[in-house]
Amino acid sequence: MLAITPEYQDRLDRVEEILDAYYGIPDWHEYLPAVDELVCTILSQNTNDINRDKAFVKLKETFSNWEEVRDADPEAVKEAIRIAGLANQKGPNIQAALQFITQERGEIDLDWLKEKTPEETMNWLTQMKGVGLKTASIVMVFSLDMPAFPVDTHVYRVTGRLALRPEKMTIDNAHRWFMSSNRPESFGSLHLNIISLGRDFCQARKPKCGACPVEKLCQYNEKNFDA
Repeated sequence: MLAITPEYQDRLDRVEEILDAYYGIPDWHEYLPAVDELVCTILSQNTNDINRDKAFVKLKETFSNWEEVRDADPEAVKEAIRIAGLANQKGPNIQAALQFITQERGEIDLDWLKEKTPEETMNWLTQMKGVGLKTASIVMVFSLDMPAFPVDTHVYRVTGRLALRPEKMTIDNAHRWFMSSNRPESFGSLHLNIISLGRDFCQARKPKCGACPVEKLCQYNEKNFDA
């Protein structure tokens, strides 16, 4: 099993401590029901938060419940979520996920997963088309209150530069790597603080290294102190 080593765990703990002091411990949005979070996270793929939220609201306004979305004309679902982009991909994936849940459970509900282990939950969720480790991890940590560490592009970039994981580790392996950390209770807040760091300082191009709160721990070899 892929597991974080003591050296990396120590670095992760130090980064978490600094980010908690700088940003505080974030209080994320009120828990969405797990099915809502699943749909919302599918909508979030390759778009920004604003367009994701607009698409989610439009979808909920257009259809009365998830059963209606599941059974709807695919073109109507695509139209409702078009602002989120990739509607031809996301629409069918949302309907396929809702159909899968119904076929497996007889109803559209994911709360029963709270009784399963994190590994069982991850394996079950990722059976669905369009649901990878990141999407499953978000549902787990933010709706099911289960230990999971979502790795998106911000988290992958920042954790690489801070040497919190092996440099050439894949994104999929990074999910498993961080999930083996000894601080599962802080996965959600650490994930959000790393995203904030990536947006505020550790951008893909021209990072603001001079102002970054964790610059002294950073091992990125193309630091930028001009910004």
